[in-house]
Amino acid sequence: MQHQGILHPPLRAPRGARLSCKSWLTEAPMRMLMNNLDPEVAERPDELIVYGGSGKAARTWEDFERIVACLKRLEADETLLVQSGRAVGVLKTHADAPRVLISNSMLVPKWATWEEFRRLEAMGLTMFGQMTAGSWIYIGTQGILQGTYETFGALARKHFAGREGQRGKGAEGQRDRGIETGNALPLHDGGTLRGRLVVTGGLGGMGGAQPLAATMNEGVCLCAEVDPSRIEKRIRDRYLDKAARSVDEALAWALDARRAGAAVSIAVEMNAADLLAELIRRDLTPDVLTDQTSAHDVLNGYVPNGMSYAAALALRRDDPERYIRESYRTMADHVACMLELQRRGAITFDYGNNIRGHAKEAVEKGFADPRAADFRPGGGSRSSGATARNLAIAPAEACGSDFDPFRIPGFVPEYIRPLFCEGQGPFRWVALSGDPKDIARTDRAVLETFPDVDASGRRVPHREHLCRWIRMAGERVAFQGLPARICWLGYGDRAKMGLVFNDLVARGEVSAPIVIGRDHLDCGSVASPNRETEGMKDGSDAIADWPILNALANTACGATWVSVHHGGGVGIGYSIHAGQVIVADGTPEAARRLQRVLTADPAMGVFRHVDAGYERAEAVARERGVDGARA
Repeated sequence: MQHQGILHPPLRAPRGARLSCKSWLTEAPMRMLMNNLDPEVAERPDELIVYGGSGKAARTWEDFERIVACLKRLEADETLLVQSGRAVGVLKTHADAPRVLISNSMLVPKWATWEEFRRLEAMGLTMFGQMTAGSWIYIGTQGILQGTYETFGALARKHFAGREGQRGKGAEGQRDRGIETGNALPLHDGGTLRGRLVVTGGLGGMGGAQPLAATMNEGVCLCAEVDPSRIEKRIRDRYLDKAARSVDEALAWALDARRAGAAVSIAVEMNAADLLAELIRRDLTPDVLTDQTSAHDVLNGYVPNGMSYAAALALRRDDPERYIRESYRTMADHVACMLELQRRGAITFDYGNNIRGHAKEAVEKGFADPRAADFRPGGGSRSSGATARNLAIAPAEACGSDFDPFRIPGFVPEYIRPLFCEGQGPFRWVALSGDPKDIARTDRAVLETFPDVDASGRRVPHREHLCRWIRMAGERVAFQGLPARICWLGYGDRAKMGLVFNDLVARGEVSAPIVIGRDHLDCGSVASPNRETEGMKDGSDAIADWPILNALANTACGATWVSVHHGGGVGIGYSIHAGQVIVADGTPEAARRLQRVLTADPAMGVFRHVDAGYERAEAVARERGVDGARA
């Protein structure tokens, strides 16, 4: 790593029980900041970029060093303030206050555009924090893996349970013809992806979770990726099984695995939009279709087609305005292909990267006309090597009279919102010791605390999915940086698990404290109308009070560090979200803070969904004593 002519060795967070700071409450954020930039974890650590195109951990290397220096001298009753990756002040507070408060990428709404953000970023005044990059709780691809596992599992239960040996219904009531027209589906277990093909794009920090999440749900995954280094990384980290040398080989492998009911993940080096165009040309329809390319960022994330990856990178550097136009154009073609495959029967959903919003914007800005050509037999290009540029959409068929990307549903309203109503969401923890044995002990603690078999030997169905995940993660998930684990827990269970972890530290069953945090994608911590809050029952999709209340509540309850960000997941102007991290150091004081924070944090999700009129959230509030301030 290099800045201002000075070479720096790759970062690695300290391990073991020896402190570099004055307490574990300041050691923890320092180690997690460093861990975010560990080469095993970060996508481009030399540029301080952790994941998501341009999501950074600190604004500059000088700012990184200033933050670390402040954390090392911070007292037990002081709080460090961080403004978009820069330490700007230390306040005298109290022992139960957060040790760090972070705000990233925030802009006044009228100025909340990528153009204005990039102008301010170029002046050195801000940085893009994504979600867990700038809040120092990114744990590598596992962080999104478990959420993707939950999403694919919910999809399988919704669409495939009880449909053994037959085709189900695809999107919008269309007959799901499957990947090979006329071929019978192999018998498979209802409610899994066995015998099903998932097609998607993107193997970056977020998308890289898709292959393993699909195979953990017993399916076949075919993923397009333009960057060969990302394919190599996912194979090396055991998130991906193999890479095909051509689209012909990739499809042959995928079809063979699907017929055999095998769980296999395959990558092919090509643009995702072009892979979908090729499926259309060959009249092949997958069972499930989504996308996790970095479409939230049209300049530094998404890669346009019609050129090599090297040429795209050169264009990004030399002519960013043209690059942006080409990205918009490709996104419109990409979504047009998704709509066509949806019409043909693929169960299609948006995975929160804002590709729908940018495709719509591309047409509105005149960068693309996805209705110009024809997907029907004989229309468009039928030559080998079809691309999305020469296969566009027939208005009367895939789009109707208008090109409407939002005919593709979002993953939260389709599969995740029922979990949000119960206060469920991503609960992640990291062993600050760096010892994988500590995570193995916490895995056992989860299975002991929430067993899938009761004392009489009877199955506990609602816990089976959790226990299956914990067991498979222990066997199949490679750690990146400090050892970590994630699972989804709901209201009540998060606080219970946090206290169990604190007891493990107190009894010396793990060798150092544990940090507990989460993604900003949670039940009550985000406003994102194209993702987490899409299609709210009461129409409150864009109401952004909830993430602010979430951050205030976690600050009041004593989280170790709290963050508020703008633009994560979907891009500048499209989301506001908050995060919290808390340290379990084995002390009675930590136990009190853990009880407060890990109760209040998921309670915000119950409050949010009760207020929006969801009956399940109202039932959860009654059953679990969540005080919704009702008379």
